[in-house]
Amino acid sequence: MISTVEKVLFLRAAELFAALPGEDLARIALLADEERRGAGEEVFREGDVADALYLVASGRVKVLRAGAVVADLGERDVFGEMAVLDPAPRSATVRAATDVVLLRIRREDFQDLLAEELEVARAVIRVLARRLRAALPESRG
Repeated sequence: MISTVEKVLFLRAAELFAALPGEDLARIALLADEERRGAGEEVFREGDVADALYLVASGRVKVLRAGAVVADLGERDVFGEMAVLDPAPRSATVRAATDVVLLRIRREDFQDLLAEELEVARAVIRVLARRLRAALPESRG
């Protein structure tokens, strides 16, 4: 089982949370549930209701769209982060490529934190905006 201190260290190393002060990371760590998946198990499926974001604590996962691998993620990578802002259906399937330990943060819990802590909301928005810019063609950036 991952301790709260270890969760804080994982969160601090993740781009989505790196700019947050320790006390905010500690609050997020308390919201994070540990989940384990065996190699080949799905974390969620394209089209599922988006209800949480995940951070890879150990192992690797593959992100698939329409059955094709679009990303390979490892330790300290975050996925499903749009779920904390928008409950739209999942846009991809995520499957454990190896045995994996994940930290799962439920949307409702994270929404409550965002409502209380403006700096957490700002940090998340900044990272998501950078990711969106990076995904856009050069001419639109």
